Amino acid sequence: MDGELLKKIWEFRNNPFAGMHIQWFAAEDEGRTEEPTEYKIRKAREDGKVAKSVDLVSAMILLFCIVAIGILSTYMLNTILEMVRFFFLKSGEVDVSKDTTMTPVFLMYFFKLAFPVILVAFIAALIGNVAQVGFFFTAKPLVPDFSKIAPKFGRFFKKAFLSMEALYNFGKSLFKVFLIGILAFVNILSEISKLASAMKTHFFNSFSLVASLAFRIVLQTAILLLVMAIVDYFFQRRQHLESLKMTKQEMKEERKMQEGDPLIKSRLRQRMQEILRRNMLKEVPRADVVITNPTHYAVALKWERLSMVAPKLLAKGADEIARKIREIAKENDIPIRENKPLARALFEQVDIGEMIPEQYWEVVAIILAEVYKTSGRVAEVV
Repeated sequence: MDGELLKKIWEFRNNPFAGMHIQWFAAEDEGRTEEPTEYKIRKAREDGKVAKSVDLVSAMILLFCIVAIGILSTYMLNTILEMVRFFFLKSGEVDVSKDTTMTPVFLMYFFKLAFPVILVAFIAALIGNVAQVGFFFTAKPLVPDFSKIAPKFGRFFKKAFLSMEALYNFGKSLFKVFLIGILAFVNILSEISKLASAMKTHFFNSFSLVASLAFRIVLQTAILLLVMAIVDYFFQRRQHLESLKMTKQEMKEERKMQEGDPLIKSRLRQRMQEILRRNMLKEVPRADVVITNPTHYAVALKWERLSMVAPKLLAKGADEIARKIREIAKENDIPIRENKPLARALFEQVDIGEMIPEQYWEVVAIILAEVYKTSGRVAEVV
């Protein structure tokens, strides 16, 4: 436990609220200031780390089960009365300590009473989980992590007692107890006169009064807990994204992993250009026109209306290579046109195999139209 933590504990002991900030242990304190990427979120999901509120699932189970009991109350009451009547009758006929036929009968009644509620609880739990995380299953959280056998007690103490999450959970529990207490008090107070006279009425009337009051309190509690659980879900979601925040170094490493090392990509690009340069003179006979400087630069262009968005640069060169491009063009009857600024701009701005920039489309279109007219081909607008 470091000195800074001891200092915080001492300050907390003297004044629990002194210097406490809502973001005391936020991700920024650990240098994680960048929002998580889609890859980081997807990777965390594959590892079983998702934004999930246990309270939401519990509230849905409680609400669904209470509604199911309310709907099936007549059926369940009749089943209980039938079961009690059966065992009372059998108690005078058989020795329950020796007779083994009673166990299957008890299990049958138990199944008839419990199975509908268990089924509804299962469906509610399934809906509650799917609504939060979707249809997803992973066994990774079940894999033992031996590095957690010796935990870091300083960090554990911070998270368990002095973090925003611990403060939030403590306040949430107190708030639940307070609201449920108020809810029960208001409902009982509204029926206090009927409860006071319940002892003077028939048993089933008293039972119906207490049961309906209890059912109303539990139903309202379930609805209240569901509303609070929805708020808790958004809090858990924010906390989940907070826990996935990344440092600038992690962002760089992930970018390298996904896009490749920029240095390696640059070297590969250089290598590819070298290969294209060695083979580019073979592409000159395919060109529609060669534009020159006239002696220093030469670029060979190709335009196919159906397969190209814009003319493509097949070859380019300066000085000696430019001379070879002109020679090959003459040998293959490729038109050569002089345009000093265009030849120099295309040589400097366009790599071999790339389309020319949009800013040069108009001037190249004019040259190609003139070439097509001279050669007898149909002019095609770029």
